[in-house]
Amino acid sequence: MSRLTELIRQAKEKDPALGAELEREYRTLSGRRAFGLNFERHRPEAVELPGRPVRRGDKVRILSPRRSTDPGDGRLWRVTRTEKVDGERRAHLECVGNDSVEPNTVPVDDLVVIAEFRDPIHPGLVPTGCVNRGGDKPSHTVINGENFHALKALTYTHRGKVSACYIDPPYNTGARDWKYNNDYVEGDDLYRHSKWLAFMERRLLLAKELLDPEDSVLIVTIDEKEVHRLALLLEQLFPETRSQMVTIVINAPGQARRHELARVEEHAFVLFQGAAEPAGWVDDLLNDRPSGSPESVRWESLLRSGTNSRRVDRPALFYPVFIDPGDQRIVSVGDSKALDAGREAWTVPTGTVAVWPLKSDGTEGNWRASPDYLRQLLGDGHARLGTYREAEGRATIWYLGKAALRRIETGEIKVVGSDEQGAVQVAPGAAAARRTTVKTVWNRPSHHAGWHGQALVRALLPGRGFPFPKSLYAVEDAVRLAVADKPDAVVLDFFAGSGTTAHAVMRLNKQDGGRRQCISVTNNEVSADEQRRLREAGLRPGDPQWEALGICDHITKPRIEAAITGRTPDGEPISGDYKFTDEFPMADGFEENAEFFTLTYENPVAIGHNRAFERVAPLLWLRAGAEGRRVDTVPPSGWDVADAYGILFDLDHADAFVGAVEKAERVQLAFAVTDDDRRFQSVARQLPEGVEVVRLYESYLSNFRFTGSEP
Repeated sequence: MSRLTELIRQAKEKDPALGAELEREYRTLSGRRAFGLNFERHRPEAVELPGRPVRRGDKVRILSPRRSTDPGDGRLWRVTRTEKVDGERRAHLECVGNDSVEPNTVPVDDLVVIAEFRDPIHPGLVPTGCVNRGGDKPSHTVINGENFHALKALTYTHRGKVSACYIDPPYNTGARDWKYNNDYVEGDDLYRHSKWLAFMERRLLLAKELLDPEDSVLIVTIDEKEVHRLALLLEQLFPETRSQMVTIVINAPGQARRHELARVEEHAFVLFQGAAEPAGWVDDLLNDRPSGSPESVRWESLLRSGTNSRRVDRPALFYPVFIDPGDQRIVSVGDSKALDAGREAWTVPTGTVAVWPLKSDGTEGNWRASPDYLRQLLGDGHARLGTYREAEGRATIWYLGKAALRRIETGEIKVVGSDEQGAVQVAPGAAAARRTTVKTVWNRPSHHAGWHGQALVRALLPGRGFPFPKSLYAVEDAVRLAVADKPDAVVLDFFAGSGTTAHAVMRLNKQDGGRRQCISVTNNEVSADEQRRLREAGLRPGDPQWEALGICDHITKPRIEAAITGRTPDGEPISGDYKFTDEFPMADGFEENAEFFTLTYENPVAIGHNRAFERVAPLLWLRAGAEGRRVDTVPPSGWDVADAYGILFDLDHADAFVGAVEKAERVQLAFAVTDDDRRFQSVARQLPEGVEVVRLYESYLSNFRFTGSEP
């Protein structure tokens, strides 16, 4: 404003009348109240990096002494040099931004590296595990790291490629549910709303770079504490989208609050960008759901329950089903024998195991189908093996009942493929056009957060808890409306928490045979109460015992692994069944792949000299679609071609590399490591048309050169 005042003064000197007119307009405008959202942006935001080695030039904080619950020294220090003194590595420090503070020398073990958001970063990824049950499907990805920096890393791999972003950010209730600048934001913090808006704006601006500008959906859930501020923030950041707010009943009995109405709902903003529109479905999520909808196809258990379920009731329906426990498939079906025949009377084919219709108490029951009819079902792909429980000598066998088969015959359900057992995979057919538009109020028992959020996490991870997990089925319904018609969609969740979004994407893939992949970003924070207990025990962030209880390592990764394998972290089959749209035992798991990574902060000089390739390698794999083999090391041949991409390290071997790419069927991306632009262009011209060629490490370094800027 002072600059504008000076310009008006100068105008008055040259043209008094014009100067007076400008001054009147200025006073009118400056006297108006601002309309919209105005907030302090609280720069800089910073994050602690426990476990990151301390290097010269790093910004650090001094940790509080062990067994202390004090917050410690909040000042920032810069490491000027390190040295060993009596076998202990010590760091020489000078205070950042305050020259009057005396330099300090402390043990390196008492320091934690700090990354300020104003500083450029050069991210890498370290693999920390994987689960593979999905064959050649793309992998779901879990990144353990500060989500702001993880989003910046994804600008190199997924800029404009994300089909849907579903996030459940901290609700800023004032109950120590989130941190800003490494401190919990309390309810009495006068700036907590402003801090929350600054926190969200930085991350949403990065998410905007990742979303497909032509066709994508952003979904953000929130409660009443920040719903109105979030609405204004989204309007300012995404003015080109079509935005709606959905009200979701997540606890119909209500959460009682002193002197207030009982809360039953939360909200979700849904922003449609470009050509995106909500996918129709058979359930509008508000009114009574029509019966016989195509998505409610149910595979029924072959084991009879209820009345007439004993062997003596239906002797002709007592017979063995022979399975291959290694390949997890049904091999053949035995015939029934007289009621007095013992199970040893049947001959078990070599290499198979007999599965009998046994009840949970071990008594003999009967199947729902005769041997001949079961053989017919198997031949048609209408029966399959579920979970085999070797210790019990029991297995779940599933089949399509006559009602489901009639819907296939009428075209209401269509067969879209078969699984590895030869069982059919089904989807709504042309005759199932009874789709409707999802409403803006959702009221379904399946969305109850306690029943299908907390209880489900306890089933997957016995003995482990997570505060306020979403209902799996509420997230599934939200993601479905965004990507139901996009079987190859990339879904992003950078507030991944317990991993519900990835779990929901797996369920959608199972329902329609999709190959969607989810990128989940979470940190390894420990809850406030757990932090105090650990500090009193003499532990600090970075200690293995501390990190083992962080969100990512204790909840997110094991939850996603359990969902895929169908087994708890202790190796036991998960008890219970999935409900609603697709019902089957949770112990069956999913035919999916997942890779786990930890975000790292690399030296750009080392990267430019090809000395940190193993940290950059996962980013190249992600950029190529996160499928198939990953090139993790520099090969002696000077080049390598994986399933979906290739890397040329030594341009002297360009001919061999180009030949390998030409023979590969799925390669659409090639990286060439060179500082010579002329030679890079020569290689690019030789590669097949349709193969994108990227120059390393110029493309990587230029992507992150200016990413420290903030709004």
